[in-house]
Amino acid sequence: MASTMPNYESSEAPHDSSGNQPSYAFPLFALTSLFFMWGFITCLNDILIPYLKGAFDLSYTQAMLVQFCFFGAYFVVSVPAGFLVSKIGYKKGIVTGLVIAALGCLLFYPAAQMHVYAVFLFALFVLASGITILQVAANPYVTVLGKAKTASSRLTMTQAFNALGTTVAPFFGAFLLFGATHNPEVEAAAAGSDLVQLPYLILAGALLLLAATFTFLKLPDLGRKEENSTHVADAWKHRHLRFGVIGIFLYVGAEVAIGSFLVSFLSQASIAGLNEMQASKVIAFYWGGAMVGRFIGAAVMQKIAAGNVLAFNAVMVMLLVLSAIVFDGKLAMWSLLSVGLFNSIMFPTIFSLALNGLGQSTAQASGYLCLAIVGGALVPLLQGFFADKIGLQISFIVPLLCYFFIAYYGLKGSTPLKD
Repeated sequence: MASTMPNYESSEAPHDSSGNQPSYAFPLFALTSLFFMWGFITCLNDILIPYLKGAFDLSYTQAMLVQFCFFGAYFVVSVPAGFLVSKIGYKKGIVTGLVIAALGCLLFYPAAQMHVYAVFLFALFVLASGITILQVAANPYVTVLGKAKTASSRLTMTQAFNALGTTVAPFFGAFLLFGATHNPEVEAAAAGSDLVQLPYLILAGALLLLAATFTFLKLPDLGRKEENSTHVADAWKHRHLRFGVIGIFLYVGAEVAIGSFLVSFLSQASIAGLNEMQASKVIAFYWGGAMVGRFIGAAVMQKIAAGNVLAFNAVMVMLLVLSAIVFDGKLAMWSLLSVGLFNSIMFPTIFSLALNGLGQSTAQASGYLCLAIVGGALVPLLQGFFADKIGLQISFIVPLLCYFFIAYYGLKGSTPLKD
């Protein structure tokens, strides 16, 4: 999932005493690594879910509590994170977010020792809370570390590294969680949850290293806009914003749900019959498609209206998911994996269409849209319930229905109208 832009006072990059812009090549590189890390960690959940499902003998609904706790943190922590960053500053906010995320990773060690699923869920909530603070604190720097006219290209680059993180995470997770055996499901049940300790200790070390790096980096100070109560009340009067909030909720929910069930789907004998290690590697095509599609979509939307591109992509996803429900074998497998290619532009496109023409209400509207990311907590849980009741393959009707609304939003719902 693409990261979001918090409320901030935009500004040109600061100049040094000689009037020249200082070089921010290394700070920009360090910031780019943050985008990579939270893409990596978010996607790692897709590998963690089937592993914990086997280790704790969970139902699909219980396994989806991983995403419920992870994305629920966005809903719970986003607003407090904004207040925190406004008090301590963006740079300290980044360091705080990294340290809290590292703490969440370290909690996986005692969770595995205790072999208690609830402790894993708590660790995931703490980890996601740190990432949420990073989302709020890190994004503004990308726009000010360089010339204003090239801000969009810098954002595109960092988003690409976010997608790169989601693409390589399956290989990392597959090797460390499922690499010890050719029968991973049996291994997970036998070894319990111990194999998650090493991957998350490595992640904790990387996050703490980044925290130390940012502690000593020289970064510009950024101001924040004071929110006007009139603007807060006015934002919700715009129909295309209200529909955009629903669109973000359904899109994030559908994307996370599909990614969460991919390993289990590909492991079914009627689909591909892959073991968990093989399936974990194959889902890199899903996230890699999202990375490629982001660049293709950016070029296409230079010529075609964003709403039309969004609607076209949503229709394509509906056809692909329907194919995965109706058919078996490689056709179903590649249909679902191809969804990532068309998902690629949806989050930033819905986000930008929802903010279109809001003027002074944009800051508050952005906050509403960020809260809608909680869809990633609820929609997978709903699909998990149906997977337990009617079967995994047919349960993909849940994300399919989500894309119906997204197609409508692209064609009609994104047109600015005010009540």
